[in-house]
Amino acid sequence: MTKLLGGQIGLDDFIFVHRKGRPKEIEITKTEDALGLTITDNGSGYAFIKRIKEGSIIDSLQYIQVGDHIEKIDHVSMVGRRHFEVARILKEIPKGTTFTLRLVEPLKAGFSNIGPRSGPRQGKGNYGSGKETLRLRGNGGAQIEEMPDASMQAAIDHINGLLENFMGINDTELATQLWEKAEGKTNSMDFAEAVDNSDLEELCLPDDFIIELWGVITDARDGRLKPK
Repeated sequence: MTKLLGGQIGLDDFIFVHRKGRPKEIEITKTEDALGLTITDNGSGYAFIKRIKEGSIIDSLQYIQVGDHIEKIDHVSMVGRRHFEVARILKEIPKGTTFTLRLVEPLKAGFSNIGPRSGPRQGKGNYGSGKETLRLRGNGGAQIEEMPDASMQAAIDHINGLLENFMGINDTELATQLWEKAEGKTNSMDFAEAVDNSDLEELCLPDDFIIELWGVITDARDGRLKPK
């Protein structure tokens, strides 16, 4: 938040604020292994629905919307958990089980009068490159980073595909963290150690999945992957 309060965020950067609105409880029957959710968090223990996959179980439930805060699963609080912990809990729900999801939707009234950009801005100033993103860190801090280059984006796309097959949830934030853990690593053992020594250890990723991830990472580094 130092950069935010210090005025170092350009006008082309987007900040999304969640103001608590109406809570809602939805019973869901897990008819497929994958629910079709992308989950993110704000670095302070609040997990949110970032994207809903078209045609998925969640997509068929009209009361669940992008931006909803996942407060409880089967009356167990998710507050204080990282997004990948919430993803793991949802993954571990057996197929065929009916569970209750308590969500809190964001207040929308404050943004109702904001429309799309109508034209180029006038005037001078440093408004950013338009290729930057605000990343919220697990320690509550914020950092502006450049958007991924082609090889990084290709790796993230493919890692995301592996995560969706393994965990049943599509999660770009988690895929990005796994890519970052491979930075400076030259073999799968060092990569596995970096994952185990981080907060990603709670995912309990099996060795064969780590090897699959490492194969994607090395292919991306060598330019053998293209973004999906």
